[in-house]
Amino acid sequence: MPSHQSISDIEIVNAPWNKELTISEAVYEGGFKMLRVRIKEGKRYTDLELDPATAAHMAKLIGDWAKANEDLGASPEGHGA
Repeated sequence: MPSHQSISDIEIVNAPWNKELTISEAVYEGGFKMLRVRIKEGKRYTDLELDPATAAHMAKLIGDWAKANEDLGASPEGHGA
């Protein structure tokens, strides 16, 4: 994978079960951009980089799921609607 020119954090989200999601924009040579989701679980990190089409598809899936399950209330650690 080519190295990035810059990474700009967009937001940090605290998720259930003590996970932290850092949403960032990674810019590569030539201006190519990816949305980076970094999942922190204790000392472990997992990076997922998405192109715009994949990010849009996932956003729709996540939004549809959240809407279908909004009546479930708060998550195990109080994160919820």
